[in-house]
Amino acid sequence: MDSKNVNFVTYCIGNLARRLSLTQRDVYNRLKRSGILEEYIIPSYDVLHTFDKEYLMEDLISFMKEKKVLPS
Repeated sequence: MDSKNVNFVTYCIGNLARRLSLTQRDVYNRLKRSGILEEYIIPSYDVLHTFDKEYLMEDLISFMKEKKVLPS
């Protein structure tokens, strides 16, 4: 993973943590455990980083609910 991916992952985790009122560690663990981090966020960086923050957060939260790491 290169620095642009690290920065983007950090951005996603930080914003999700604020939005969901969770710790960054908790968000990271949920993304890692569900596979969202390595199977969606990192490989889809080229597309995801073009989304505005609101849309990106809604997309990730929806996917987290689909993967059952957040309540529906």
